[in-house]
Formats: sequence, structure tokens, C-alpha cells
Amino acid sequence: MTSSQPRTREQPMDQSMDQRGGSRADVVPISTAPSASQAPPVGAATGTVTAPVPSVPRPSRPAGHGRVGLVLVSQSQELADAVRALALAVLEADDPAPVVATGGALADGPGSSAVLVAAAARRVDQGHGVAVLCDLDGPVRTVLTVLAAADEHGLPFPTRFADAPFVEGAVAAAATATAGGDLAAVLDAAEETARRPKR
Repeated sequence: MTSSQPRTREQPMDQSMDQRGGSRADVVPISTAPSASQAPPVGAATGTVTAPVPSVPRPSRPAGHGRVGLVLVSQSQELADAVRALALAVLEADDPAPVVATGGALADGPGSSAVLVAAAARRVDQGHGVAVLCDLDGPVRTVLTVLAAADEHGLPFPTRFADAPFVEGAVAAAATATAGGDLAAVLDAAEETARRPKR
């Protein structure tokens, strides 16, 4: 059959020429093409060439999902650790929001450290903000000083101080952050505990 003769229905499909490159191409009519679920594995010896079906594992969380991080700052590292443990125990969550406890001075002993606070904030940052809770006046002053020079200390943006009771605020903030609340909701939940009567 010459090139001037039109291709008839009886002509095999694999004898047609690829119009883009002039090379032979295997063509599968749409009516008989296998579905994605029937597609042979890549590299299988078949008479046709089919595009591989991408196999992308589904993430357990939506892409780009993150939560508000929490930093608990105390005069004592042991106290900060205990409040963190309590907040996470009350939640009983398999995948809690990130919570870091920091306390004491760089030279050990009671106190607070701007360096440790800034490092803790960076550790819990997932791109949705960081809330910081404190116990006593010393850590509060340290945190407010760090926040006033956020760029200098390399704080994540935004990082906010929660004016809340240390224990109750930590539990409420951790619960709200774990549930996916934004930074404003986390701060509100923590600060609301200051207005809640205990009897």
C-alpha cells in the first residue's frame, strides 16, 4: 500500500504514523482502552503502551496542615515539664498539638532565658502561630521582652503571649490547638480560664 492510498478500516492500527514525530506509535481505540483499575503494571509485556497510573500515598492529614504550637515557660524546668505532661495526659490524644516546656536560666537554677524561649518557639512552629504561657512575673517579663524584639530573636510569626493561668490555660490551649483551632482561638481558650470561677 502506498502512502497515497487512504488507510482503510482493515489496516491495523499499529501501522499508523504518529503525526507529531513521524515514528510508529501504538494506538488504543478509546472504546477498548482499559480503565485505570485494569491498567497493566508499568513494564508489563503487553501489546499496547499505556501511561502509568501514579500511585501517591494519601497523607494522614491534609497537605500543608499544621497547628498552633505552645510554649510553656516557668521559673523551673521541672514545673514546666510537669504542666506539659498534665496537659497532654488530660487530652489523651494520639496526635496532640506541639507543646514544649522550658524553664530555668541558662546557667541552671530558677529563672528564665530569652534564648531558651526563642528556641522553644521555633521548635513548635508549624506555620500557624505560637502561643506562649508563663507562670510567674520573671518569665512574663522575659517573654514580653523577647516578643518586643521578635525579629532579633528569630521568633516565628506570629508568636503571641497568652495572659492566662499557667495550668488551666495550658490545658485549654493544648486542647484547642489539638482540635485545629487557630491562634486567636487558642489564645481565647487559654485566657477564658482566668475568668472562669472555681466555685
